Formats: sequence, C-alpha cells, structure tokens
Amino acid sequence: MTTLTESHYNNSVKATWRDYLELCKPRVVMLMVLTSIVGMCLATQGAVPLVPLIIGNIGIALAACGAAAVNHVADKHIDKLMARTKNRPMVKDKIAPRQCLLFAGVLCAASMILLVSMVNTLTAILTFASMIGYAGVYTLYLKYATPQNIVIGGLAGAAPPLLGWTAVTGQVSPEALMLVLIIFVWTPPHFWALAIHRYDDYKNADVPMLPATHGIRYTKVQILLYTVLLIAVTLLPYVAGMSGLLYLIGVMALNARFLYWAIKLFRTTGPDRTAFLTFKYSIVYLGLLFIVLLLDHYI
Repeated sequence: MTTLTESHYNNSVKATWRDYLELCKPRVVMLMVLTSIVGMCLATQGAVPLVPLIIGNIGIALAACGAAAVNHVADKHIDKLMARTKNRPMVKDKIAPRQCLLFAGVLCAASMILLVSMVNTLTAILTFASMIGYAGVYTLYLKYATPQNIVIGGLAGAAPPLLGWTAVTGQVSPEALMLVLIIFVWTPPHFWALAIHRYDDYKNADVPMLPATHGIRYTKVQILLYTVLLIAVTLLPYVAGMSGLLYLIGVMALNARFLYWAIKLFRTTGPDRTAFLTFKYSIVYLGLLFIVLLLDHYI
C-alpha cells in the first residue's frame, strides 16, 4: 500500500514553492499577524521591543501556517467536492499527506523553539494551545460534529492579539481578552456569510455548517444578531478606557457599514452576491478595526 501511494504522488505534478505557500493560507495568516502586532503595540506605551515584534510574530505565523497545513490534510476529502477548494495542492495530488504533515511539523517545531527560547514560555504555551485548538479540536472534530462548529472553534482563531500581548508583557490581562472577544464574536457572521455563499458546496460535502443544517433564512437571522452583538463588544475598549475618541468614531463608522450589509443580507430572498459581499466586507472590517485601534493608541 505504501509503495502504491508513494508511486502515485511521485508520478503527479511536481509541487512548487507556491503550493507549499498555499498550504499556509497566507492571507489568513497575514490578518492574524496584524492583530498580533496590534496586541503588542497596545500592550506598551512606547515602541515594541524588537525581539517580541520580530521573533514573536514569526513564531506565531509559523504555528498558524503549520495548523493550516494540517487542515489541508484533514479536509482533502471534502475540499475536492467544493468549488473554492478543489484546486488546492493536496486535492491535485501535488503534495502527499506525509509530506504535508512533515512540513507542518517542521513549522510548528520551529515556532515553539523560537517562542520558548527568545520570547517567553507563556506565549509558546498559548500559541501551542491555539494551534491544537484549530488543527485538532476544530478541524478533526468540531467541524463535523455540530453546526455551532465555527462559534466554538473560533476561539483558536481569536488568540493572536492575546499572543502578541503576552509576547511583550509575559502575562494575560483584561485588555488583551477584550481583543480576543472582538474576534471571537466577529467570526460567526464572517464565516456564516461565506457558508451561505457556498451553500451548495457545504451541502454536497455533507459538512454541518449552519446554512446546511438549519437553513439559509435562519443563518441570516443569526448573522444579524451576531452583528448587533459585535457592535456592543467593539465598544468595550472605549468604555473601559483602553481607547479614545478616534477609535470610537472609527469603529462606529465600521459598525454602521457592517450592520448595513447584515440587514441587506437578511432582506434578500433570492440568490445574489450579497452574502459574498458581506463576507468580503467582514475581512476589511476586522483589518481596519485593528488599524484604528493602533492609530488611536499612538495619536
């Protein structure tokens, strides 16, 4: 069996560095690093020390890339059934599962070595926990166990600002947890909008995403409710005195636009691009929100 498997992949199209880069889900990792950097900046009044800033974010990014690579292996059987993932390197047999897992293992090991030796143990432990949470708990279990998968599993993806904070301070604080809470509440409306847009994919792949199990209309209601909750949660940094007026003005403008898309999506009845546009805006929203947090902190 091993010989046949190795022969199969040896005869396939040779993988390039771009294929390995795709395993890392670079766009997702870039957004995670941005939130980590903001966590670092908010944790200090002056300039962020270079070692946590550079080595800390490299370590966090390597762990995220490793977890993403494991996700490619675990999801290969459903990726080939979905339009947005059918051309991934694993699906096209450019990379064997063993190679992919070895690649992931090297990335994760490098991450832990850097964080433990040059940043601090707490950041390494929390990074490892979030990595296991995404690659293990969410990908291997929650994704197929419950339509609330993205809600529960979203905690792992919400960790980067906390990791950035602990990389600088060596401790967990309420302010860092507020940043985690923002991403945690943002994740369901963000991902469920994509799940509506890719409804047929998830239905065909038999993945229990909320639109496939409870219907598109029910999911739209949940997106609207979570958007309202997100508006309340994003006010916490201002209410707690962590951020000032610039953040309040910026986040209210961002929230108004998010609410516009959530309401528009709720009102749509037929198939259109509203769900996809809501998903796209949600990515822009989170990036701009953390940039506004950063500007407010220094200005």
